[in-house]
Amino acid sequence: MTAPTISSSDKTRGELAHREDTATVSGRHGHTTISDIVVQKIAGLATREISGVYALGGGASRAFGALRERIPGASASSGQGVDVEVGERQAAADLSIVVEYGVAIGELSKAVRRNVTTAIERMTGLEVVEVNIHVNDVHIPEVGEQAVPTESARVL
Repeated sequence: MTAPTISSSDKTRGELAHREDTATVSGRHGHTTISDIVVQKIAGLATREISGVYALGGGASRAFGALRERIPGASASSGQGVDVEVGERQAAADLSIVVEYGVAIGELSKAVRRNVTTAIERMTGLEVVEVNIHVNDVHIPEVGEQAVPTESARVL
């Protein structure tokens, strides 16, 4: 069975080739197969490491994740809000995030993109050709929650 590839006219994803949800890294002493879910989890964890990212996923996936956390022994999915495309030598990621109010979204996006790219490339050896970030909400702290630091008050 031959692996389908993205056409050369798709300039944003380069030459990503699909092979049944895995990537194969070949070396002199053998092959290592990396599942898409592994790359998805790496991207999710690397995104959560960046200060200013409140959550991953859209409204429905966050609600489902909140329900899952209430089940004893269950935990939130590391891949929630993350879609990846993995080829033989390259990977691309699409992230859906919620940012903290007051954070510069442009700078946050650069930091997330850099961290995700570094983590995937370092851990898998795959070249990351694209990290798309969709900011779908802004988290505003509730009363009593820790707020994002602001400038000092004018009146004491």
